[in-house]
Amino acid sequence: MKWTYDWLKDYLETDMSAQQIADTLTRTGLEVEDLSVPTAPIAAKIVECTPMDGSDHLHILQVDDGSGTLRQVVCGAPNARVGLVSALALPGCIIDGHEIHAGKLRGVMSNGMMCSARELGIGDDHSGIIELDANTKIGSPVLNMETVFDAGITPNRPDYLAVRGIARDLAACGAGKYIAPNDTELKPVKSARSVNIKTDKCPVYQFCEIHGITVSDSTPKIKSRLGAIGINPKNAPVDTTNYICYDMGQPMHCFDADEIHGDITVRMATSGEKFTDLFGAEHTLCETDMVIADDAGILALAGVVGGARGMTTEKTKNIILESAYFNPVSVRKTAKRLGILTDSSYRYERGIDPTITGIALARAADIIMDACGGEIVGTGLGGELPTENRSIEYTPDLFKIKTGVDMSAETQREILENLGFVVTTHGDVWKITPRPARVDVVIAENIISELIRIYGYDNIANTAKHTPSDSAPYNDYFMRFKHELASRGLNEAKSFGFGNSEIEQIVSDKPIVRISNPITKDMDTARNNLLGNMLLFARNNEKRGYPDLNLFELGTVFDGDTPNAQHTQICIVRTGDIAPRHWTHRNRATDIYDVKADLIALLHGQNFTIASDNPPRWAHPFRYGAVMQGKKKIAEFGQLHPSVARALKIKTNVNIAIVDDVENLPGIRKVHEPKLSEFQPITRDFAFVVDSATPAEKLTSVARCADSRITDVVVFDAFDLTDGKKSIAFTVTITPTDKMSDTDLQKLQTDVIENVEKKCNAKIRDK
Repeated sequence: MKWTYDWLKDYLETDMSAQQIADTLTRTGLEVEDLSVPTAPIAAKIVECTPMDGSDHLHILQVDDGSGTLRQVVCGAPNARVGLVSALALPGCIIDGHEIHAGKLRGVMSNGMMCSARELGIGDDHSGIIELDANTKIGSPVLNMETVFDAGITPNRPDYLAVRGIARDLAACGAGKYIAPNDTELKPVKSARSVNIKTDKCPVYQFCEIHGITVSDSTPKIKSRLGAIGINPKNAPVDTTNYICYDMGQPMHCFDADEIHGDITVRMATSGEKFTDLFGAEHTLCETDMVIADDAGILALAGVVGGARGMTTEKTKNIILESAYFNPVSVRKTAKRLGILTDSSYRYERGIDPTITGIALARAADIIMDACGGEIVGTGLGGELPTENRSIEYTPDLFKIKTGVDMSAETQREILENLGFVVTTHGDVWKITPRPARVDVVIAENIISELIRIYGYDNIANTAKHTPSDSAPYNDYFMRFKHELASRGLNEAKSFGFGNSEIEQIVSDKPIVRISNPITKDMDTARNNLLGNMLLFARNNEKRGYPDLNLFELGTVFDGDTPNAQHTQICIVRTGDIAPRHWTHRNRATDIYDVKADLIALLHGQNFTIASDNPPRWAHPFRYGAVMQGKKKIAEFGQLHPSVARALKIKTNVNIAIVDDVENLPGIRKVHEPKLSEFQPITRDFAFVVDSATPAEKLTSVARCADSRITDVVVFDAFDLTDGKKSIAFTVTITPTDKMSDTDLQKLQTDVIENVEKKCNAKIRDK
């Protein structure tokens, strides 16, 4: 979005410089990417004029530019002569889109350029340099060069696509006083034409028909402003529609009334219908394209581009001005499908103020008739003028809850009213109606965003008061998990919320949630797991020579395309060696027991068992385990399946742990504070004979469940026996909560033996 400083002052009474304005806008959310303060050509008098040797038209001029030192300029104009006062563009001036530099021409230094009327943009004469009045002050600017702002507009702020909207925001920021425009509507004039709206994608369509115009140039002010922002002025009717588009944010179109047959109809195109735009390109339309038509066919693509038939030319005598509101989604679909981007479609796609069609029509008609004459012979209205009926409930106390910043209710109300919002109170609850152009403000959080933006982000650190006890992130159980995993040497990874369908088919059997318009072909799903992106991290790091990784990610994964079809998952990936090589220790590769330990740390001492059946697609069939509580699987771990590793071209060993649904993890919201017992721990050793296929993990889990005072179980011996049996010995650590007698200890030991023998088909070893 471009606009000039002079244009901005139509709506903002301010003493700020252009740079201060740019800084204020950037600080409050509108990033000014460029501020162009051009150097204006100045009046200069030719003191000497000498023909250049070897040239039949070039002259070497010595000119007085008011600096006290004559300046040498090479000029080829036939009317260059001693005593002539003309326009001199100094090095650094922008003339006809080109910056002037000092340099040699045929070996002679030229320190500027003498300009013609056409080069200055104030006329068509290019036969020689411009001849100014002999009494013009030497060194004074010849033109009023416009200071131009260029800002990047985010999709959520369509109100910034109007100079009025920018001025309103600056006034709310304290940069000046907003000058409210004196807007009026056209008086209805009975017309021979009417408007027929045959689609719900156009709530309102207005027009006015002006006869007897003489197409002429726009006023110097409009021509200068449009030229400064890069729009080539053509004639008053066309320039006016462009001007209103930038000034008010209302796209408009101007038709030659004599080329329109009958009434105006707003309808959807029929499949295969042809349309030729005003640039001469032919398009084949479909039933999702909205068009403006008459009895003879299509006149324009609604909100996108006008047609070749009905366009305004220098011969036009009668015009029809269009001002309407079109559905943003419909306009975007058509513009994107046909590859057409115009100032009109750019604004409609983002959402314009739906209530200003009549105001814009009246202003455009006045500008055109002031420049071209004519009179209004008819007006038309199709549909209904929309009214602003948004009402957002808000309480001033919510601001501090969300931001931690103290701001009085009076200050909040003042900011909102300066932004053009209407605030009504009902007890402690406010009803806030945003101004219609602020289509982005729909919930209370949007109100808070506006308040903190105008208040100033740079003021937050000085006023917000936080203490460790009320700092939400540290009480959040997700954050606790992150801290715990980080303390185990894992680094947090962050990936997009998208996935790759090809990878998801390899690693997961969950439904794939495809995206209809992916930002890239490699991100064509709403991810149904975190593992796919983590494996890409592993592969890309391995390619770059970093195979040793210890990563985790906690994020949202999607189960479907409905609003609540999502849950939170944790994925842990350890690859390569456990630590960098060093002479002080022997290194080893990471294994599944490292990621298993990460999972156990998250359980905070809860009881569990391990199952190894039904491994998922990503897991090695013989190096996999599922963490179970009863029949419920709460997590799983394992080594990456060799076929998956080959498909993704990963050579390093990859060990994975996944907590699929973090929010349903037992005890997740309980903060487990470790408590030291005043009694010394007691250890007891047990040895059992079990079937060879029985995993040791099952025995230790069952033993631990025998009594709540058992805090640890560690296997210290295992060997095979005859007849398909094996021996497993482990140490049980008991942490008493009160005094234990020999009888109490004997009972606990008996409970362990009975529990293991019953649930593991085991037998206590007597030798």
